[in-house]
Amino acid sequence: MSTQETAKDTDFAIEGHGDISVGVHGAGASGDGSASATRITPGNALRPEDIALEISRGQVKPSEDVAEFALRIGDDGLILAQRLGHWISRAPELEEDIALGNIALDQLGHARSFLTYAGAAWGKSEDDLAYFRREHEFRSAHLFEQPNGDFAVTIARQFIVSYYQYQLYTALTGSSDATLAAISAKAVKEVDYHRDHSAQWVLRLAGGTDESRERIIQGFKLVWPYVDELFEDDELTTRLAEAGVAVQPSSLRAEFDRLTGEVMAAAELEIPGVPQSLGGGRRGKHSEFLGYILAEMQVLAREHPGASW
Repeated sequence: MSTQETAKDTDFAIEGHGDISVGVHGAGASGDGSASATRITPGNALRPEDIALEISRGQVKPSEDVAEFALRIGDDGLILAQRLGHWISRAPELEEDIALGNIALDQLGHARSFLTYAGAAWGKSEDDLAYFRREHEFRSAHLFEQPNGDFAVTIARQFIVSYYQYQLYTALTGSSDATLAAISAKAVKEVDYHRDHSAQWVLRLAGGTDESRERIIQGFKLVWPYVDELFEDDELTTRLAEAGVAVQPSSLRAEFDRLTGEVMAAAELEIPGVPQSLGGGRRGKHSEFLGYILAEMQVLAREHPGASW
């Protein structure tokens, strides 16, 4: 995207965030003056390096089912991180350069942990899984690979993602798999700030100028077709839910609808009545957009395999 196109797509930014916590009962409503989308969550939760060390010592190894599940979540974060990183130097204001960049780093951190754990089942590293798989081997849902569009489209996508991930990670903190639970315990704290950030922007754009309101309305129309795929159950999630390792995605939908509905109602926005995508990302069937993301993301590693820096 050219500089002129970027300026055109983001010239409706409004000054000042205000105090907005509708539908967010964590970061935004906590009264913590330091809470923001750029806050780095300190913590003693499991890091990718810790997981890799435990794997090398033979202390942990996921089953095939657990690895496949972790791969799905890791791929979601990895692909979204690539999308969000594109906004650095292109956001409508400097604060958003930092905020979106830090959200991208959070997503990348989640991806590293989940992919490191998943790779243990197949003797693969996080880099093997990120840089040397082909398109049909990725398991990310279609929402995460959708184009950024203008700033409002990105916010609409991030709003859906953050509320979905918050419900998912909250549920996984109770997983019988200790590694999944530990990764999720750290991730849920970070995603809580992502929720606050996206909710503030939805309200801000919907309540701003006529143009900003129209753009967020159109943004939701573009990304809402990919919501249902996030909550689809299948044989894998059924087996893992019965074992206490994971939850059925469909069980997260009611609370997702309630919390996002609070924000949409406060913004005086309606849930778009748009047809839902057939999905297929969990089965390796992707939209045309993923191949371009992978080509850019993987080119250096494939040109110089085994290099380190």
